[in-house]
Amino acid sequence: MTPVVAPFPLTRLRRTRKSAALRALTRQNTLTVHDLIWPVFVMDGTDASYDIPSMPGVKRLTVDRLVAAARDAAALGIPAICIFPYTDPALKTDCCSEAWNPDNLSNRAIRAIKDAVPEIAVMTDVALDPYNPDGHDGFVRNGHVVNDETVEALAKMAVEQARAGADILGPSDMMDGRIGAMRAACEAEGFRDVAILSYAAKYASAFYGPFRDAVGASGALKGDKKTYQMDPGNSDEALRLIHRDLMEGADMVMVKPGLPYLDICRLTKDQFGVPTYAYQVSGEYAMVKAAAANGWIDGDAVMFESLMAFKRAGCDGILSYFAMDVARALDA
Repeated sequence: MTPVVAPFPLTRLRRTRKSAALRALTRQNTLTVHDLIWPVFVMDGTDASYDIPSMPGVKRLTVDRLVAAARDAAALGIPAICIFPYTDPALKTDCCSEAWNPDNLSNRAIRAIKDAVPEIAVMTDVALDPYNPDGHDGFVRNGHVVNDETVEALAKMAVEQARAGADILGPSDMMDGRIGAMRAACEAEGFRDVAILSYAAKYASAFYGPFRDAVGASGALKGDKKTYQMDPGNSDEALRLIHRDLMEGADMVMVKPGLPYLDICRLTKDQFGVPTYAYQVSGEYAMVKAAAANGWIDGDAVMFESLMAFKRAGCDGILSYFAMDVARALDA
């Protein structure tokens, strides 16, 4: 649609910018606490935390401290958190069986949070990389990440997370056919109301480095993930993947990373009209923090501006490590 604008001076677009009140009245997109999903890192132990140097302000937390953090998030109105485990290296095996252990770290954290803070939605990560000694999201056979065997394992993993009380399953692996397998497995086990937020368009990006520090995967990854994550040059493929995942039973879809792929967010929302999310990933977060620490930018202003970009691009919500900072600022 082409906007109709009368010529100057009948139209003075500055009229609606002259005061905070008029700017608020004419603002097309807004950011609220309800747009946020907070990614969190959990580790074994009791009453402990660990600072992640490449992600200033972000910590790994033991389950008891994570429960307290979830309670704080819920009190601020954040609707959901997403759990990522820092797995003991001794539990990382070629068979990745810890991934579907009912009592693994992630599943214990899910149960503890849902028992203590039932009102907050818990999203999970469904991929084998936290349990795989070589850092890949699927089984590696003769140097190749295999698809179908991995999908079977992911379905078992998803069922155990649903059994633990997860509200949203977040498949981040990018294997072909995994959404349909997970949906069928959850239906068969009676978990019909568990939502799937598929990492449908996840790119083989250079922005994930600090996250790998957070989950203890830095240096472990053998090779790269380009045979299963998307090529950064492609956009039509993203739409094919999103269509496929929706047809297989995904309730919501995600684009990852966020800011470098705002065009994909907009295409997704325009073409499918489904709940669309973006992940403001660790590298995006770390760049803002580093520049702010050096005095090169106003960190809080850039934080809000970057999140507003997702809303303009059509996103219904954002996974962001800034979630608690934003929630506190909006609550002030």
